[in-house]
Amino acid sequence: MQKPAPVDHPIFELLQARWSPRAFEPRPVDLATLQSLFEAARWAPSSGNEQPWRFVVAPRDHEADFDRLLKALNASNQRWAVNAGALVLCTARSEFERNGKPNPHAWHDCGLALAQVLVEATARSLSAHPMAGFDAALARAACAVPAGFDPVSVTALGYGADPAVLPEDLRTRELGERRRRPLGETLFLGTWDHPAA
Repeated sequence: MQKPAPVDHPIFELLQARWSPRAFEPRPVDLATLQSLFEAARWAPSSGNEQPWRFVVAPRDHEADFDRLLKALNASNQRWAVNAGALVLCTARSEFERNGKPNPHAWHDCGLALAQVLVEATARSLSAHPMAGFDAALARAACAVPAGFDPVSVTALGYGADPAVLPEDLRTRELGERRRRPLGETLFLGTWDHPAA
């Protein structure tokens, strides 16, 4: 299903096409495709080129890995993510490698890397839905994440399906209108009290 953003100003078509669906076909994403998605992440910018992101991929055809990470999701996300082709835990190294000091930009940089995964997935006609609704301690245990790395998000990746596969409440959300705050509420010129729109 395609659901392009109703933009007010022209943007790159892949960004307009990207969205976070919940309807997935229950089939795996092959390793070569996964590697290309994370090659896109590898080239994201980061503070001091620290590259604080680490991703743990649990493909659906690795059932034990997939099930462990699925159980770390909250119940409402498990309902639909169970059909994803892969689940991906994104983690952030909390300290700079070069000096051991806290890296206050690590989560920001992980977001940049994940955004590149999402755009690459869209370019490959894959669906991707990042989630904050998960138990970080369960995800850490499920994926054997070492100390010094913080679980940031879990993303469902895979092949889009007809929204009819979803329970009625989720189907309604899937088919609903895409909305964002107006640009005048998020972009300012020079100072906060001068909206740019």
